[in-house]
Amino acid sequence: MTKSNLQKVLESGAFAVTGELGPPKSGQRDVIEQHASHLKGYVDSVNITDCQTAIVRTSSIATGRILLDMGIEPNIQMTVRDRNRIAIQADVLGAAALGIKNILCLQGDHATLGNEPKAKNVNDLDSMNLISALKKMRDEQEFIGGDKMDAPIDIYIGAVANPFADPFEYRPYRLAKKIAAGADFIQTQVIFDMERFERYMERVRELGLHKKVHIIAGITPLKSVGAARYMQNNVAGMLVPDHIIDRMRKAKDKKAEGVNIAVEMIEHLKTIEGVAGVHIMAVAWEEIVPEIVTRAGLYPRPKFD
Repeated sequence: MTKSNLQKVLESGAFAVTGELGPPKSGQRDVIEQHASHLKGYVDSVNITDCQTAIVRTSSIATGRILLDMGIEPNIQMTVRDRNRIAIQADVLGAAALGIKNILCLQGDHATLGNEPKAKNVNDLDSMNLISALKKMRDEQEFIGGDKMDAPIDIYIGAVANPFADPFEYRPYRLAKKIAAGADFIQTQVIFDMERFERYMERVRELGLHKKVHIIAGITPLKSVGAARYMQNNVAGMLVPDHIIDRMRKAKDKKAEGVNIAVEMIEHLKTIEGVAGVHIMAVAWEEIVPEIVTRAGLYPRPKFD
């Protein structure tokens, strides 16, 4: 099996750094290239969202190919919201044929939240089924229905985890199920409540899950008090402590303080046993990622042949 760059970094024991890119609501390749160019060389791979918040955008697979052309490794997101099992498996084969190796498995936001609210949610599989289907395709060279594939594929399977959703005590067991289904790496929900995340990771370690999967912790640099309050009040499963709100409110330069908080959180995450890296979600603020990565002591990134 030919390994992706992300897989090589994680398996080497180096602290991984991934970024994120939301494709545009257009077919403008230059827009994709402009945003992606800020991340090149500062992250090990870049998540490409799959019509996030159920809004129509350029295909994550097509965007992934554009990033490969730029010398940037993509992690394409794939939701079960829009595809049945035939389309899912076809897209996996298509992505592999284009040289894409990292695939992040997601349920996807409900269609009613997006710009086509009358669209049908397919959900032929759930996200857990998607993980196991990809593992079967890779390890057994077999489709979901049992037919043999004509050739093997090289893919690295990712999944997501929310350490903060209720019931809190169940979250590590949900993670265990995704690992059992075949997840190779995990990217978490954005972390602001570090104390609660520490408790989550303590239970993860007690279960030995940190030795079975690579956990990449989510970070978002804040731009404003409004953004922090919006996440605190409106984003399900995200906890933003009041001390973060107060710190942003008191800061003279809100963006600079948001970057300071992000860097401090990364420094903290580097000390937590079982955290294998950080996923920096700088939504439409990709140009700040080089500063965050550099200040956090994570540049230059490791290179492999």
